[in-house]
Amino acid sequence: MTTAAPQLDQPVCLRRPALRPLCVRAHIARPIVTKVLGRAPVRVTMPDGTTLGGAHDADAPTLQILHPTALFERMAHHPKIGFGEGYMAGDWSAAPGTDLADALLPFAQRMTSLVPPGLAKMRRVVDRRIPRATRNTLFGSRKNIEAHYDLSNDLFTAFLDESLSYSSALFDRSRPLAEQSLEEAQHAKIESVLDMADVTHGSRVLEIGTGWGSLAIAAARRGATVTSITLSHEQAELARERIAAADVEEPGLAQRIEVRLQDYREVSGQFDAIVSVEMIEAVGEEYWPTYFRALDDLLAPGGVAAIQSILMSHERYQATRNSFGWIQKHIFPGGLIPSTQAIEETTSQHTSLRVTATHRFGRDYAETLRRWRRTFLQEWPQIAASGFDETFRRKWEFYLAYCEAGFSADYIDVAQIRFERPAHA
Repeated sequence: MTTAAPQLDQPVCLRRPALRPLCVRAHIARPIVTKVLGRAPVRVTMPDGTTLGGAHDADAPTLQILHPTALFERMAHHPKIGFGEGYMAGDWSAAPGTDLADALLPFAQRMTSLVPPGLAKMRRVVDRRIPRATRNTLFGSRKNIEAHYDLSNDLFTAFLDESLSYSSALFDRSRPLAEQSLEEAQHAKIESVLDMADVTHGSRVLEIGTGWGSLAIAAARRGATVTSITLSHEQAELARERIAAADVEEPGLAQRIEVRLQDYREVSGQFDAIVSVEMIEAVGEEYWPTYFRALDDLLAPGGVAAIQSILMSHERYQATRNSFGWIQKHIFPGGLIPSTQAIEETTSQHTSLRVTATHRFGRDYAETLRRWRRTFLQEWPQIAASGFDETFRRKWEFYLAYCEAGFSADYIDVAQIRFERPAHA
């Protein structure tokens, strides 16, 4: 397959030579970026040999800026998106000997304090609103999901483990991580979600977000009957193939699983358990009440829902909820990470559901992402053969490292959350 070139905001001075005088924006941005860099213990080298940043130790994580005018002009145009697009374009890189996630970690650890208070007041000037085109309407959700999950099954199978789980694994912290395979930890995550939802023999289970079918298969192996819904044609096709293959070894298993191309707002019926792994991030704040009301309506009295969700602090959620960032533009259009407080307030105000248990394991996501990125880079020749270009490689390398740094710094977290519906509701 071939992929469309990602939409980069090319620096004005490169895009239109007649407007090269506007590169003065890069000169304005440079001292601001330098001030921000000075607040993090990272060493930044310039093409002329000078250094920026708050660390001058040669052993410190080091970034090298290769095209400063282009990078600073990008960041002047859009600070929240320009840095990542600069990496995609090759304007900067991790220096030899520095891992990209290690270089990003000091910034993630200081995300709330990097920008000096005086500059922080300019946030409303530089922030962009989330485009209305990415709203998660019934039509918009399909477009947003297809933009990421329908890229290619070959892409995902190249770097995921054999379970094809594209969400945080759950490692056994009583054992050395090096002794645990990613597949083992992913199966532990799946079993943990099913346990939290009380899935047993005879349970009627709704899965919102099929992925590639591993959780549905695991639930059916417990004797449950599973209805699994997705908006991704690619995922549905491969999930059905994997379910059929599992049925060869365990005849009758496929009869307990139905995979549908369906939105959660279109489901009817009653279920004893609802499970959803890292799908709520794609719902959008506007539709959180609708999403949780759907869970409430679809659960039988006394039923249990268990979701796995990426989380951020409520303060950060409030500060970023209306702002358009690099991840939303290039990776997950329409996405928004909730806070625990936002989830609890939404369910309390709009449903009879109540949170009764939460299990957090954000550092396990950092380890999961580290392994994905390592495999992605190792398998890049195979991935590139499917039609993905170098800009795509750098985009995904930055995406995986950026997220790894966020979880390592505890800036973002992940948790499995149990919701109960009272038997009398």
